Amino acid sequence: MTEQPARDGRLSLEADDRLDAGLTVRAATMSDLAVVVELRLALLREHAQNPIYRRLRPDAPARASRLFAAQLRCEREVTFLAEADGAAVGILRCVASAGLPLLFPARHGYISSVYVVPSARRHGVLRALFTAAIGWCRERGLGEARLHNAVENETANAVWDALGFRVVEHLRVCHLR
Repeated sequence: MTEQPARDGRLSLEADDRLDAGLTVRAATMSDLAVVVELRLALLREHAQNPIYRRLRPDAPARASRLFAAQLRCEREVTFLAEADGAAVGILRCVASAGLPLLFPARHGYISSVYVVPSARRHGVLRALFTAAIGWCRERGLGEARLHNAVENETANAVWDALGFRVVEHLRVCHLR
């Protein structure tokens, strides 16, 4: 995918020769469960300093296996895997979510659990995953995509900005003791 900004400052989703030739993106299946668990837990571990994500439970792998298996079976969502030369190098989950009852749109795409293994970063993996997610949303008539990302991740903030996302609210945490 091209990394050249469009006239409006966002990055284009048009294919280009710089995307790694061996990269493929596909919907994960139940046979991919172990890889899905591995990549999504790697994402949480990478954000070990984040006030929310640093509270990983000791039994997280077992819980993750049950949770992610249910997500892989759910018809309202998809988990995309990016693979390079047969190895998983990235993941992105996308859900067809209900909107708020008093506001439009009635439904939107919700992107979560986005992770690219460090050695595969800056090779078009995120762009390929994002393109697949946007296509999936459009196929379902969803005209808006939303996501949350860790505030301290400056690289992710810049990438999501470049892909056309803008900050519209902040999540705040107050510990009650």
